[in-house]
Amino acid sequence: MLGQGRGTIWLRSASRVDALRAWAARRCALMVTVRGDRGMSTAEYAVGTIAACAFAGLLFKVVTSGEVQELLVGLIDRALKVAE
Repeated sequence: MLGQGRGTIWLRSASRVDALRAWAARRCALMVTVRGDRGMSTAEYAVGTIAACAFAGLLFKVVTSGEVQELLVGLIDRALKVAE
């Protein structure tokens, strides 16, 4: 018995089981062929890590600048005054 969606398919003959097995084997072979190389290599991880660190450094510089700090303090002050 195989569940599929809300209904259930009853396999009554060996030929249906064989057909299902053949379909599953073709599907599995197709998925392996289509996917090919999955994931990132070590070099791609290194480039991704460097890019993330550069973005974090840039974001840190922006957030710690005087203008942005003034905006953030003003935003927090307004939020606290509204809460009163």
